[in-house]
Amino acid sequence: MFGLEKQDSRLLIVVAILTMCAPFILNPFPAESALAQFNAGYPDLMQRFVIFGIFAIGFNILFGLTGYLSFGHAAFLGIGSYSAVWMFKLLSYNVVPALILSVITAGLFAVVIGYISLRRSGIYFSILTLAFAQMSYNMAYSVLTPLTNGETGLQVYSNDPQYLKGDGPDVTHLFGFEMRAASELNIGGWTFDFSIGYYLSALIMLASFYLAIRIFRSPFGLMLRAIKANQTRLNYTGISTRPYTLAAFVISGMYAGLAGGLLACMDPLAGAERMQWTASGEVVLMTILGGVGTLLGPILGAGFIKYAENIFSKINENVLHSWFSFLPDGLESAVVWFFARFVGEGWHMTLGLMFMLIVIFLPGGLIEGGQRIGRLFKGKSASNNPPAE
Repeated sequence: MFGLEKQDSRLLIVVAILTMCAPFILNPFPAESALAQFNAGYPDLMQRFVIFGIFAIGFNILFGLTGYLSFGHAAFLGIGSYSAVWMFKLLSYNVVPALILSVITAGLFAVVIGYISLRRSGIYFSILTLAFAQMSYNMAYSVLTPLTNGETGLQVYSNDPQYLKGDGPDVTHLFGFEMRAASELNIGGWTFDFSIGYYLSALIMLASFYLAIRIFRSPFGLMLRAIKANQTRLNYTGISTRPYTLAAFVISGMYAGLAGGLLACMDPLAGAERMQWTASGEVVLMTILGGVGTLLGPILGAGFIKYAENIFSKINENVLHSWFSFLPDGLESAVVWFFARFVGEGWHMTLGLMFMLIVIFLPGGLIEGGQRIGRLFKGKSASNNPPAE
């Protein structure tokens, strides 16, 4: 299917089914139940799952295939957002021109940054990309204020030209279909939201995932794996690796620009904080948590981190008291105090501990964990069905 092998086709179909059915899968608990706190099936969060999935897929093409660790990919995320908002200001709220410009602009910046940074490898390459990202962040706050609007952030105003707006809506849209438009389905105690913005982002993520599969399985992808395995040996054979690594860097940057453009389509506001080093570190964590060099790992890692950020951070002491109200007063207070260290403002503690456990016991990330569970069940089924003598 689509030029893919059977195994890759099955993987793409599974990802497509899970993505399309996300409003049901991510709302396992009734809306009025105490466990509804853990539901993640609302449009804003679902969009972030797939958008940062795109970001992580692109980063994995560089880091997972070539081994080049970039600490500056947030620069392309921010550039994509700024480009999209400028399209909203100059043309209209239609998201198509905005996304196209986001990808092109991020790609052009990636050519320049990659051409310079890829003159070095290892930690020196990582430091160079981090330096470029911090330069972009500081320039967006100060030197380039006419283009970025500094601390306030770039946004659309009523006096902006919007030459192609016509009678179109005053919100981001896809040829008249508003990105924020959503329909609600109530079944018993469950509420499911279906958003145009989510499904557009999901379809783009599936296309990005398909492209990543083709890259992984192509001769170009094999060359990138060879660079990761032993770049020096390739150089000795007379093969110049620079064009391949630069191409991977540019493709990865374009993925990041696309993700930044989609973030602006969710909310037409672009700020320099998207270029900060913490955003670059976040995509590194996503890729490592999911599984570096795997196809599905970056998507799982992005969903894992965004779930923790948006769900665990909302659990405050009042919620914890409602959960443990059946305990005696003194014990309830002690239990609430303990768990409050890991949720709410302390959710980073939970994420840090999980990251440590995964790195120590599952170096291959969540994908390795799933593979181990699969082998465990296969072993049990084999032991329950011994071969006939």
